[in-house]
Parts: sequence; structure tokens; C-alpha cells
Amino acid sequence: MAERVKLGIIGGSGLYGMAGLSRTKEVRLTTPFGKPSDAYLLGTLDGRRVAFLARHGRGHRILPTELNFRANIYGFKKLGIERILSVSAVGSLKEELQPTDFVLPDQFFDRTRLRPSTFFGGGIVAHVSFADPMCPALRDVLMEACRRAGVTVHSRGTYVCMEGPMFSTKAESHAYRQLGFDVIGMTNLQEAKLAREAEICYATVAMVTDYDCWHPEHDAVTGEQVMEYLARNIENVQRVIREAVPAVPAARPCKCGSALAHAIITEPKKIPASIKRKLRPIIGKYVR
Repeated sequence: MAERVKLGIIGGSGLYGMAGLSRTKEVRLTTPFGKPSDAYLLGTLDGRRVAFLARHGRGHRILPTELNFRANIYGFKKLGIERILSVSAVGSLKEELQPTDFVLPDQFFDRTRLRPSTFFGGGIVAHVSFADPMCPALRDVLMEACRRAGVTVHSRGTYVCMEGPMFSTKAESHAYRQLGFDVIGMTNLQEAKLAREAEICYATVAMVTDYDCWHPEHDAVTGEQVMEYLARNIENVQRVIREAVPAVPAARPCKCGSALAHAIITEPKKIPASIKRKLRPIIGKYVR
């Protein structure tokens, strides 16, 4: 049995490790859904045991569409994780959301089409509430951590999750702006959905690296500038995570930990035994 920890961190583009992580060990897990993106790095950060996972694998080897989101979240559940702090690079859809600003999204809009987004199916049906996709308690912790770290942070926003790997056309980018969306990225939606099904609190720090192609000066932005912004964002988000980790309370005041309580529709005796075994870490406290 792997060591059980309660706090997980998912590192996005540019964040493939955590500064200050001590007493580390790698844990490689297998899941019924295949392999996670990389080994989980367990360690101590500011007095708390955490599990870190590089979303795209160390060295950034995995496309957004290729990410095995189910394996990643299932692996966290096997480790005993109750909360996940996610870090993600995004493009801005609004002038006031400037490069190197941080946004704490509170809503998603789905523009993906090729990705599994649920643990259920194959003989078991569940419909989980997702009206408010981010854990409000965890967002509050991250908000205060951003303030203490001295970064410019925006307390809410809608994250439109696109398929990728290509970026938007100008027509798409202008349409997203007309719909009132705030930032655009390629990864966080499936993580949030699966974390909710797994009854894990989830919130993300969206790091603005550039304006999307709607911006009149978009073509003047060089790759070198984007990499500079990304480097500054990674330095800042390391500080934010260091501030947030010790501030996460032991108790969970939110509803994330009981998301499945009334969500499983299938009569228990009709659920195949193979599915019960497969999903035991997810449904075990409700279905035996």
C-alpha cells in the first residue's frame, strides 16, 4: 500500500517540480484506466505531506488530448488525496487580465470533444452536480495565498476549455469574448469533473501567459516574451503554493466530499462485480 497523503498538486506547463519539497519519494501507480502522466512525487512542503504530479509528464511529453485524466485522478484517490491544487497556463480573453496575472476560475465552458470525462459507465450510472465546478473553500485559500504572495489575482472567471493542440482561430477567439469568457486553456475541465466524481476538492490557479489571438497586438508578442512571462508565472505560483499548503484546513467545510451521496442511480445489485472492483476507491463507501 502506497503512503496515504491528503493534499495533491498538479503542475501544468512549466511546473514539473516543486521548490522546497523535502523527504521525497516517487510512487508509480497502476490504475484500471491505464498509467498516470508520471510518477507521483511524495514529499513534505512547509510541514505538510503532499503528492505532486506533472500533468504533461516531466519534460512535457503529453498533448492535452492525450492526457489520461482518469488515471491521474484515480491515482490521487488511491493515495488518499482529499484536495487538489491545480496550476495551469492560460490565454487571456480580456484586456484587464494581463500576462503574469493569476485568475481563480469559478466556472468552465466545454469545447472539448475527444476526451473521457467520467469514471462511470459499463453498468453503473451516476449524475454528479457540477453547477459550481470549483471547490469554494479551496478557492478562498488560494485567493488569500495569492494576496500574501504579492501577485495580481482575479477572484473569479470562466475558463473555456478547448481541445487543442492548436490555438484558437481569430473567429473563435472573438466568439469566446462575445460570450463573456475570461481565459482559455486545454486541460482543467476533465480534471475538475473527475475530481468531483472522486469526491476530491479541486481548484486551479490559471496563470495568464499571453493574450489570445483576438488582441490587436497578438502578432507582436514573441515566443521569447511568452517564455519570459511563463518563467515569471512559475516563480510566482511556487510562492502561492508555498503560502497555500500550510493554510489548507484539516476539516472540509464544503460539499465536495459527499458529491456521490445521491448521484449513483443504478440499483446496487445490478452493478457488475467487475465494476464494483474497478471503482472501489471511488464508490466503495456507497456500493459494496
